[in-house]
Amino acid sequence: MDTIAAISTALGAGAISIVRLSGDEAIDIVNKCFVGKDLNKVESHTITYGHIVEDGKTIDEVLVSVFKAPKTYTRENVVEINCHGGMYVTNRILEIMLNNGARIAESGEFTKRAFLNGRIDLTRAEAVMDVINSQTENALALANGGLRGDVYNMVQGLRKELIDCIAKIEVNIDYPEYEEENYISNEILKPTLSNIKNKLEKILERAQSSLMLKDGIDTAIIGKPNVGKSSILNALTREKKAIVTDVAGTTRDIVEGKITIGGVVLNLIDTAGVRETEDIVEKIGIDKAKEALEKAKLVLLVLDGSRPFEEEDRKLLELTENKERLIILNKSDLPLINEAKDKADIIITSSDDNDIVNLEEAIKKVCNIKEINNVDATYVGNARQLSKMKEALKSVKEALNSIDFGLPIDIVNIDISNAWNSLGEIIGKVSSDDLLDTLFSNFCLGK
Repeated sequence: MDTIAAISTALGAGAISIVRLSGDEAIDIVNKCFVGKDLNKVESHTITYGHIVEDGKTIDEVLVSVFKAPKTYTRENVVEINCHGGMYVTNRILEIMLNNGARIAESGEFTKRAFLNGRIDLTRAEAVMDVINSQTENALALANGGLRGDVYNMVQGLRKELIDCIAKIEVNIDYPEYEEENYISNEILKPTLSNIKNKLEKILERAQSSLMLKDGIDTAIIGKPNVGKSSILNALTREKKAIVTDVAGTTRDIVEGKITIGGVVLNLIDTAGVRETEDIVEKIGIDKAKEALEKAKLVLLVLDGSRPFEEEDRKLLELTENKERLIILNKSDLPLINEAKDKADIIITSSDDNDIVNLEEAIKKVCNIKEINNVDATYVGNARQLSKMKEALKSVKEALNSIDFGLPIDIVNIDISNAWNSLGEIIGKVSSDDLLDTLFSNFCLGK
């Protein structure tokens, strides 16, 4: 493979930046512009002091880390140039590497090479980005589980059970004189496949918790104008993200914020007040509010406790009745005259600290966050992986149906093989170039 290069640290002023190279010529390319020890003669996994130069002119004082194949991230020669963190100097060093024979890396190409060279499987590759994007301790634990191979081992265990079934069927087909077809189907295959089906169903049942840990919970704050939605957003985020006034319709666009409750991120969206209006701009905001409501996994429906229950409140209750929601009667610091105050499932609050803590506890309860915190690291929290899990489950169910209908054993084998292949796609045992290009394009350049 050719040698690739990229900046592996975030661009911007800082103490240190790293320019990374990977490929057979990585050491030679850096050596061309390095004044110090001969990098071909240094030990692997060592750091060497020197300078990057071009045309006899010193560009920067650097520390160069040399990692010789195969014990590297990509299983190729890898060199990391630790330079000063200015944008100009970092880009100059990258430019010199490209001029000396490297090419700019594609997004995620270092990790893609690690996969293609057999150092990691696809689940570990995806876990790399999950670690980088983790926003909470629980999300990090989930990502680290994937990184150390927990998901891979779980999938491989399921594939082994399936391949054992396939092997028995193949023997039966190739050596029919043993006359064990019925015995294999009824006494061995069906219980084994039923057990695999149960395992897959359990994984998929728990997947929602994994997705919550990884991506957070999209939460829409909905209500009429001037009921205190923006105040609640500001109180939950502990900062003044939204403008708060006594004028109805102040919020005309969505305002977003993030909070962490019980180790789970809530992606909060404060929406425009929902009401009938002739104002074109406000109408656009209301349409956006309804779009946010459609996408939300949790709805905080805010009612004004200082105003009587109105027809618009009833419509909002109907609009959100099929959503996971909390109904909040706000402005408890004023006299409560809203008839909803007597309902059992109402949370009475204001935007002061004590009431917001009570609201946070209610959010934990409705989202089962205590349960989510106990998620073990083998939970699958990746849309691509879940899709393949569902395909595998479908094929296993079809195999069981074929057995129940008394279909020939080779028909059953097709469905079992499909399930085995679907699970193989999760870990990259079966993959297409298009899949790999799409998957690794989400990575940063230096990863």
